[in-house]
Amino acid sequence: MTEKLFTPLKVGAIDAQNRIVMAPLTRNRADNDTDEVGDMHVEYYRQRAGAGIIITEATQISPEGKGYLATPGIYTDGQVAAWKKVTDAVHEAGGKIVVQLWHVGRISHTSLQPDGQQPVAPSAITADMKTFTANGFEPTSEPRALGTEEIPRLIEDFVHATKMAQKAGFDGVEVHGANGYLLDQFLKTKTNKRDDDYGGSVENRARLLLEVLDAVTNAWDGAHVGLRLSPFSPANDVADDDPQETFEYVVKELNRFGLAYLHMVEGATGGSRKLAEGHSLAALRKLFDGLYMGNNGYDRQMAIDTVENGEADLVAFGRPYIANPDLAERLERDAPLNEGDSDTYYGGGEKGYTDYPFLEETAAA
Repeated sequence: MTEKLFTPLKVGAIDAQNRIVMAPLTRNRADNDTDEVGDMHVEYYRQRAGAGIIITEATQISPEGKGYLATPGIYTDGQVAAWKKVTDAVHEAGGKIVVQLWHVGRISHTSLQPDGQQPVAPSAITADMKTFTANGFEPTSEPRALGTEEIPRLIEDFVHATKMAQKAGFDGVEVHGANGYLLDQFLKTKTNKRDDDYGGSVENRARLLLEVLDAVTNAWDGAHVGLRLSPFSPANDVADDDPQETFEYVVKELNRFGLAYLHMVEGATGGSRKLAEGHSLAALRKLFDGLYMGNNGYDRQMAIDTVENGEADLVAFGRPYIANPDLAERLERDAPLNEGDSDTYYGGGEKGYTDYPFLEETAAA
């Protein structure tokens, strides 16, 4: 009997061949001047088309949304043409691919911003973090608070990126509301000290995320839109006074959008899955009417069990997909996995990017 993890699933408008998802992975290999992907990306994503759904690396919705060297965008015609080569290759190989829409907010540096301007954030609070620039790792720059009158422009940037994703041939978009980037900065009390309609109460702190989702699902119906959240993760120096209350409100509100899925970072991003007392992912999961995607530290057996038990409908794998282009097949066959080379995770060329062996190459060696 085939375990449920390896069986097809309709995810909104997307027909996934299995329930294994390639999680978004920043690899810093785009053209830093144009924010365009290249031929390397075409091969990289094509190799991984065995996933039920590929979620691309985080992709900025505007020049202002950029926070790291050599990350791609989805706001110019050149970027769309470059991404179209990727989506065509993935579709030709039988896969499905969605683009993750990203605005980093304060996790940026003036050298990465248009005209060297300050990054934007809900409040003018500098993150105790470093980011990747032309000089290597540098502390993030002091941000300025977004003006209330600027919010409609920001929402329009998400809409524009969504329309560009359609033109680029993507199967959907994932709104990045996690990991201490702009939308998460608005949600959480440590980073949001505003006194307008976007700060203070949970309803106000969630307002921007919900307005973005409203606009994006109007531009492309909810069946083509996913959302990523990280309720309990301290990633990028965020925290919330009462994350359970905050995210119970948020998750309940999501049901009106008819989203393709909710992608949840379970615990600390890339770290412990353990939650503090009173924090419950299961309680949040119960409040969401749609498909739930689990993410963080899954191995094969855990993924099989979680889907079998109905605790998740899909499971996203991050780092294992770096070193194993055919991860879905390896998991199904219970085959050994390649080890990743962490020295080549960020930046560089094809080494550590498109040169990891497939199972049949390993077997033939």
